[in-house]
Amino acid sequence: MADVGVRRGPSWLLEHLDWVVDESDRWVVIGPNGAGKTTALTIAATRMFPTTGQVEVLGERMGQVDLSELRPRVGFASSALMRDIPMHETAIDLVMTAAYAITGRWQEEYDSEDADRARWLLDSWGASAYAERPFASLSEGERKRVLIARALMSDPELLLLDEPGAGLDLAGREELVGMLAAFAQDPMSPTLVLVTHHLEEIPPGITHALLLGQGQPVAAGPIQATLSGENISRSFGMKIAVTAIEGRWMATAGQ
Repeated sequence: MADVGVRRGPSWLLEHLDWVVDESDRWVVIGPNGAGKTTALTIAATRMFPTTGQVEVLGERMGQVDLSELRPRVGFASSALMRDIPMHETAIDLVMTAAYAITGRWQEEYDSEDADRARWLLDSWGASAYAERPFASLSEGERKRVLIARALMSDPELLLLDEPGAGLDLAGREELVGMLAAFAQDPMSPTLVLVTHHLEEIPPGITHALLLGQGQPVAAGPIQATLSGENISRSFGMKIAVTAIEGRWMATAGQ
């Protein structure tokens, strides 16, 4: 992204964002509510055009490429997709629809390989037990796992996860963090970007961090240098102390 901004009416949701993600990177985007995190990720997912600036995803310039061909190369899991998902759709069918970059089955055709891959992904993310259940019947944690499996269905080159730990209890969060850590540390995994506003949800293996505050970038770079108490305090607008222990991060109100 080069000088990217998004305006809605008189308000800027995001301004002056310059951001480069390399193929081997694993990024976390952090900031308080309303900082522009989801806006930035939705642009990266090619589901929103910026008001200003230029965006290039996987070597393709937005505005100069057929998005129907680009979107299957980008895996995207976000609660923003919920409004587009037919609640009666079963988990396995929802995962398979990602092969066509859609969110509900219609007249498209799938073969046994599609079904096998969908089941394998659900199993990989601990969701095989409810493959045949309607999405509406799943808990928040179960839905998160199904959406991540769905995001990986098309074997994407870029995986974008918007607050994958939101709404989970402590056990669910820690289990998901462990899965994401294994994923991030696998050199065969696609480029990864995840959004959170809790440092405790950052899995080991994340290499870089982008901090946003009030719609503007605060800091970006290698995670160890970027997640300082000073930068986090600027992002959240209050004094915060940051602690890192064995690849896990914690934030507490500073003195």
